[in-house]
Amino acid sequence: MNIRRSMLYVPGNNPGMLQTGGLFGADVVILDLEDAVAPSEKDAARDLVSRALRAVDYGQAETCVRINSLDTYAEQDLSVIAPCWPDLVILPKTHRAADIRALAKLLDRLEEPGHKPIGILAIIESPQGLAEIYNIAKSHKRLAGLILGAEDYTAMVGSLRTKAGGEIAVARSLLVNAAAAVGIQSFDAVFTDANDEDGLVEDTLLAKRMGFSGKPAVNPRQVKIINELFNPNAEDISFARRVLKALRQAEQEGSGVASIGGKMVDAPVAERAERVICLARTLGLVGGEDE
Repeated sequence: MNIRRSMLYVPGNNPGMLQTGGLFGADVVILDLEDAVAPSEKDAARDLVSRALRAVDYGQAETCVRINSLDTYAEQDLSVIAPCWPDLVILPKTHRAADIRALAKLLDRLEEPGHKPIGILAIIESPQGLAEIYNIAKSHKRLAGLILGAEDYTAMVGSLRTKAGGEIAVARSLLVNAAAAVGIQSFDAVFTDANDEDGLVEDTLLAKRMGFSGKPAVNPRQVKIINELFNPNAEDISFARRVLKALRQAEQEGSGVASIGGKMVDAPVAERAERVICLARTLGLVGGEDE
């Protein structure tokens, strides 16, 4: 299970942050060559990011590079970055399935044999991308997840971006559904106000309830909050254990039906319980055996 609760953006032109990006507990460190870097600094940033990928220890975090869009500097970025073997690359401004396939072809050409293939995450941040989202989601085996780019999306549709998030409710639902339909991960939009901890908590809890796998962070202070909220809490784990215990008991009694408090435990409830316990075990929140 690839745990990607938190994904920390690190500017690719900031040597200090490139050095310390792995110290904040993010599951994924995103070395950013796109929005964080002015056009005049792209070449220098590529050099810094390539050096960081080769020399910096990011601990347990996956390394990821957000490259520029296919119609700008993507090929230049990949020619420098692919030989350094990040775990993932992020493609911004993904509008169609053909964009993912084009990126995959570039990676096929640039990767050396014998290494684990570099995975792809796609940012969906346009009305066209949202309209094509299912085709994008199933476009290529390298695609590991979809990320919602809410700022660009709302600007393009002409809506006002608010903390309440009503204007992106449909976009969130469509992205989560498309990812789940093909068995890849989904990641919510960033919460841009690094000083609003209460707002981040509310936004992250909403993302978790909707079924997102995780949420990017724009500031290291956001990472701990996102991780803790995406972790299974004590109530989640307790209920999951009760579900699995009821299922085991029903099997021992030769019954095909289990129930908790008079309510039948059906397949979706059982699958959700198994996912909770699996995640809790991976995170060290429970032991290898459940009660």
